[in-house]
Amino acid sequence: MTRNMQRFMLTAGTALGLTLGASAALAQDCTTRIGAVLPTSVDWGRPIAETAQFVVDQVNESGGVAGCQIEMVLRDTQVDPKVGVDAAKALVDLDGVQVLLGAVSSGVSMPILTSVSVPGNVMQMSCCSSSTAFTALAREGKTSGLWFRTFATTGVQAAVAAKVAQDQGYGSVAILYKNDDWGQDIAKLTAGYLEALGIEVTGSVALNDGQPSYRAEVTSALSGNPEAAYLALYPNEGTAAVREWLSLGGTQNMILANSLKSDDFRQNVGLQYLGNALGTDTASPRVDSADDFVTRYTERFGGAPNGPGLANSYDATMIALLAMEAAGAGATGDQIAAQVGRVTDPAGTPVTADGAGFAQARQVLAAGGSVMYQGATGNVRFDANGDVSAPAVVWKFTEDGSEEVQYLSLTEVDTFMASMN
Repeated sequence: MTRNMQRFMLTAGTALGLTLGASAALAQDCTTRIGAVLPTSVDWGRPIAETAQFVVDQVNESGGVAGCQIEMVLRDTQVDPKVGVDAAKALVDLDGVQVLLGAVSSGVSMPILTSVSVPGNVMQMSCCSSSTAFTALAREGKTSGLWFRTFATTGVQAAVAAKVAQDQGYGSVAILYKNDDWGQDIAKLTAGYLEALGIEVTGSVALNDGQPSYRAEVTSALSGNPEAAYLALYPNEGTAAVREWLSLGGTQNMILANSLKSDDFRQNVGLQYLGNALGTDTASPRVDSADDFVTRYTERFGGAPNGPGLANSYDATMIALLAMEAAGAGATGDQIAAQVGRVTDPAGTPVTADGAGFAQARQVLAAGGSVMYQGATGNVRFDANGDVSAPAVVWKFTEDGSEEVQYLSLTEVDTFMASMN
């Protein structure tokens, strides 16, 4: 099946959901639904959803979860908090899901968590939300243990952005950020790290969605005559802002959050204007299980995973399904959440992140044991707040997409962050 066909099927199934692996379903007479609230209407969101469905397909082919086939009911958030909450409510209230995958943007995930998941006792597993506001909420006991994410907090990207500015020799940086939970969080953290390194923050300017022009905001950011710009934006407002920035004489020295690792952004701005742009992202560790994911993904989709959140989406989905298997048929969201530690146990039986590994895990769990999931982002470990840490990469745009410029191991990331704290 081609990638375009996969995308068509995911888009067509946004409202009604979709089930692949129908031949495996014939052998079973029950289906369990999970919900996915992901931004399939944007170019970088569709592959995230496709990756989640890829996991579901492998698990179904291996025998399903707790004796039933899994149906992933997918709804588009449009990267809009209201749309995302409405989609999540429909999945919980109408489809009766006990697990929600998503969302991507922290500004969408947060209202889903507080107004849908926690009140509805539904486990929420996000691939890509990074705001530290979730950590604070968990520490206050307000997530009820229902929140997990396979993507490291904004602190990692913020620290690496500051390191890029230091390595490039920039003495001053202006920050433009999306005016939502994620943007506010990463902008504040990045400013703090830059200042800790002695780099002047000439201004920090918020951009709202859907404005006809960002000229006033960009003019404000340029007023301090910065040597570089840090952009924590999404592709639509990022494209508009960078066009304004360049037209008003702004520098091409740019540092980009991973949200701008987008073909649309690269093409709409123009590669000729992005030659000095360097991006940041979290990364999978250099381990065999991460390499195995790349191989499986390439076999399925005809190309390597080249976009934000794909490995994280894979692990989020597989861990959620493993926890459902451990919890058993008919488990509620809190019961499923309580099993996450059992399927990511450092002392457990190692299992691979594929259908064969899931089948092995099923046997171990049935015998009362625990498993150590070895996934696309390594051996995932959640702390008490549902957080993970991760290595990082610096990347740049190319004619074909993007390529890695520098890899920072988990030890290097943690050491650098500790040096500034």
